[in-house]
Amino acid sequence: MAYRVGGVADHVHLALTLPRTMTQSDLVKELKTASNHWLEKQDRKSYADFAWQRGYGMFSIGKSQLTDLVQYIEDQEAHHAKRTFQEEFRALLSKYGMEYDEAYVWD
Repeated sequence: MAYRVGGVADHVHLALTLPRTMTQSDLVKELKTASNHWLEKQDRKSYADFAWQRGYGMFSIGKSQLTDLVQYIEDQEAHHAKRTFQEEFRALLSKYGMEYDEAYVWD
């Protein structure tokens, strides 16, 4: 179930419940495939520079945090006027103690 979908020019946020029979990588594969099919039917000039990056980030939350997450997604444009996607992603990784290598995060 999708609670909220939103984002800005260089990334997208999804608040959803992942079915227990679907892996995270299968979800991302389906989203990228479906959006690519949609893009193929659009004006190619408008999306000429579009490309998915190879990786993705996915975080889980508790049900009590859903309202805050939905609000966060709705406020993306204002949020990113102050902080870039890269700054935001690094902060999330650090906040949750996730180790990462810059060489593999951005492509």
